Amino acid sequence: MNTTIREMDETTVQSVKQYGSSFEVTSKLVLHAENGKIHYTIIDVPPYRKQYGLERFDPETYVSNPNRIIFFAYVNDELAGQIRVSKNWNAYAYIHDIAVDEKYRGQGVGRALMERAIEWAKSQGFPGMMLETQDNNVAACRFYERCGFELCGFDTHLYKAMDPGTDEIALYWYLMF
Repeated sequence: MNTTIREMDETTVQSVKQYGSSFEVTSKLVLHAENGKIHYTIIDVPPYRKQYGLERFDPETYVSNPNRIIFFAYVNDELAGQIRVSKNWNAYAYIHDIAVDEKYRGQGVGRALMERAIEWAKSQGFPGMMLETQDNNVAACRFYERCGFELCGFDTHLYKAMDPGTDEIALYWYLMF
């Protein structure tokens, strides 16, 4: 499989895709803290399908912006995924979204995108990267951990305004350079 990573520019801005970001939930992380570190165990939960809504953003604001970037992954010249990163208020590079087309998941596309985003963040002089995901997105959590990210924070109320009955926990992952 031939994967190529390219930076979005004014000629490829129309390629930004809103991937269907649904996945099957069969487990979740249960958090516990010890000696100032957050650890987790994974428990099974009754299966259900999780669907995220589409995030509205203007990809044009990423073109030629030194504080924002979108990378595309192509497999044999077909768009297979993308990662969107920007400078966060706290000086970290913040990963807003990483998405891989379902037919390319598990084939190294996400890893290639992440490696390129890390390269960019280092070249910009950021002290590290951060991102947020949920305790029921176990595959993503394991992926971030394999990429060197550490679970450093959580928020039990982040999603309650959108869904008062939710028990989802927001998880904050960091990679220090």
